[in-house]
Amino acid sequence: MPTPPPGTGPELLAVGETMAMVAPLTGDRLAEAEHFRLDAGGAESNVAAHVAALGHRAGWFSRLGDDALGRRVRAQLKARGVDVSSVITDPVHPTGLYVKDPGNGVRYYRAGSAASQLSIADAELVDLRGVRILHVSGITAAISDSAAGFLRRLMRRARDAGVLVSFDVNHRLALWDCAVAADALAALARRADLVFTGRDEAESLWGTVSASEVRAHFADVPELVVKDGSIGATTYLGDQEVFEPALVVDVVDVVGAGDAFAGGYLAALLEGATPAERLRAGHRRAALTLQTTGDSIDERVL
Repeated sequence: MPTPPPGTGPELLAVGETMAMVAPLTGDRLAEAEHFRLDAGGAESNVAAHVAALGHRAGWFSRLGDDALGRRVRAQLKARGVDVSSVITDPVHPTGLYVKDPGNGVRYYRAGSAASQLSIADAELVDLRGVRILHVSGITAAISDSAAGFLRRLMRRARDAGVLVSFDVNHRLALWDCAVAADALAALARRADLVFTGRDEAESLWGTVSASEVRAHFADVPELVVKDGSIGATTYLGDQEVFEPALVVDVVDVVGAGDAFAGGYLAALLEGATPAERLRAGHRRAALTLQTTGDSIDERVL
């Protein structure tokens, strides 16, 4: 393939399932709400959108169905400045859908989705030229066996190419229970250069109670970020430990805040910021998302 002109490809490439998302426009419960948004939502593309909003070139790769929802998702991400030119259109399998009920969780309709058909063959198609950071999450490993193989192969390709691999544990109990997920997610984390995890999900998965215990469990991960909700987050970089408290905000909906944090952190990393600056950038982005029912911000709703 021809080499793209310098400075045109994504600095950060996020890979994983994105679905159409339905949510009340306000914080009203789903049963009582009158007005809704139809938006694009997925952990990895959320991160790409945040990185793009912060002024960096960001791309997203996955599969979408050849349907109205898939076309809408593609258009919305493109409108947020995310490069979607390499996304595969699946003529057989549909785009997934999820519905947010503020204060009462999320309901997913993703069985047999286009993204669940990701495979090792697709991993060979991902263009890593010029990419500085590959961002992935454990969700991909949970949606199908073929997608798990895709994820492992892509992470290997990226590391072989000298691309920094960022991995968000992102354990989803609805997709796989802790007993099944723990070993698989730990193995993926140890393949990465940078790992994000929540202190609470780490405790559920690996029995680690504190951030320092999470670090001991992943002593071989070069950079580890442990988030602790409204308390703050800690970065472990080699022997260095840096903590930054979270910002105090009026919370409308917590879904998407972790992706916003990762987006802010990774954008700051691209800028050469210190660990403390990266943490503060993550907290600022998460605080904005906590005050909306959307998974992202700075979006243009079509």
